[in-house]
Amino acid sequence: MSETELRGARIELLDTTLRDGTQAEGVSLSVRDKVAVAEALAAFGVDLVEGGWPGSNPRDAEFFEAMRGRALPRGARLTAFGATRRKGTAVEDDPSLAALLEAATPVVTLFGKSWTLHALEALEVGLEENLAMIRESVAYLRAAGRRVVYDAEHFFDGYFEDPAYALATLEAAAEGGADTLVLADTNGGRLPEEVLAATQRVVARFSHLTVGIHAHNDAELAVANSLAALRAGARHLQGTMGGYGERAGNANLTSLIPTLVLKYGAELKAADRLERLRELAHFVDERANQPPNRRAPYVGDAAFAHKGGVHVSAVLKNPRTYEHVAPERVGNRRRFLVSDLSGRSNLLAKLAEAGIELAKDEAGPLLEEVKALERDGYAFEGADASFYLLAHRLRGGEEPFTVAAFRSWTSGDAHGHWQAEATVQLSVAGRTVHTAATGEGPVGALDNALRKALLNFFPELEAVGLADYKVRVLEGQEAGTASVVRVLVEMEGGGTRWSTVGASANVLEASLKALTDGYAYALLRPPQRR
Repeated sequence: MSETELRGARIELLDTTLRDGTQAEGVSLSVRDKVAVAEALAAFGVDLVEGGWPGSNPRDAEFFEAMRGRALPRGARLTAFGATRRKGTAVEDDPSLAALLEAATPVVTLFGKSWTLHALEALEVGLEENLAMIRESVAYLRAAGRRVVYDAEHFFDGYFEDPAYALATLEAAAEGGADTLVLADTNGGRLPEEVLAATQRVVARFSHLTVGIHAHNDAELAVANSLAALRAGARHLQGTMGGYGERAGNANLTSLIPTLVLKYGAELKAADRLERLRELAHFVDERANQPPNRRAPYVGDAAFAHKGGVHVSAVLKNPRTYEHVAPERVGNRRRFLVSDLSGRSNLLAKLAEAGIELAKDEAGPLLEEVKALERDGYAFEGADASFYLLAHRLRGGEEPFTVAAFRSWTSGDAHGHWQAEATVQLSVAGRTVHTAATGEGPVGALDNALRKALLNFFPELEAVGLADYKVRVLEGQEAGTASVVRVLVEMEGGGTRWSTVGASANVLEASLKALTDGYAYALLRPPQRR
């Protein structure tokens, strides 16, 4: 199927972040988190929100209870996930099927075995009995008024080992009344050409039903395999936000959705909310307590970040030279990075972001200073505030304050009680103040002493605080030289955040440089950044 044939095709989205996504290592969502994410997914334009497996754990059962009677935005429907009946058990006596009905969702996603290996060895059930389990379970749920989306687990592995039996399992689901047959690459190891060929055959055989794809990412092919299935005629897509999922994860909907809309011209309900994609992706990351992937396509901080001088120069003339889509289409923004690889175009563009207009002939000294500092261990690409202050100083701008001296130490007693203390002496417009403070560690004590001193002159800094602190040890550039410590500090105030950097062979000095820049930027930052 060509791109033209996919253009205008209506594709149904099933998001399984709340079920398959929570099987990812380190990901856990509370019931409140799951409710919030379900509503955000629905508001964005997901058709089916798979909420969990109600028969597997108390939290999912509690979630479905919390969602009972709650209408999701934009007509989205909640889906419960579960397995076919157990072997030797009648459908009306099966606890898993009972839990699915108890969840009271309009749609049920039911999975069964497509691979003879799993039927014979994992379930230890005969092949005919496995077909009966699929057929009877689907029919039981349909008789109870549920729409059934049938997930054919391990379909592609089963198909390439025994195609007749794998297709027979789909026949059993269709006979039971399933209206959607989802082909799963559960082990995540099939190739796009295999998925394309198998899906084409299924679409031709079950032309009266909707065919879907559920791909895992163990070979980094989940997105490619999903696109292959859709190009073969599948019209139902399953995946997760950010690609969260068991092992290496699932097909990443934050990549698939914009690709389908912007590249293939497919019709998705979410197309009219595409500019909110980055916001949604970061919302899910926040609820999952996971840091956003900076290098994520479309939605990551680095997705439209330009560092090489040649690239920046071209992008300033025409963004299409190095951007495949406009960042605004997916709610992202263009960023220019400053480093020792930068040219004058980078510096001018970066300064323009901060509201500083600099002539080309003025950029030379700043460029040389940046390169010299990066040789000493600084890195400005992740520290916009420090770069802004550097330009401010090189243009003769006044410092709001200067630190004349500092000291920090830790003391303890024989009982293992430790306390960090620090002193700071700083000057503001000819006035000097000397303060001392304690903290949980030497850097914390230093920050407390610096804040205490600054508040004597700048009470507005009461609303500014340290949000994050990172240390990286850089190896000495030559044998026998001391290692350099780079400190990155993130500060927040007034609803915004900014980052600064400090470097030194002494971690406390590097920390003080970053902290000093952090507070100085709060006082000097441009009005549009406040």
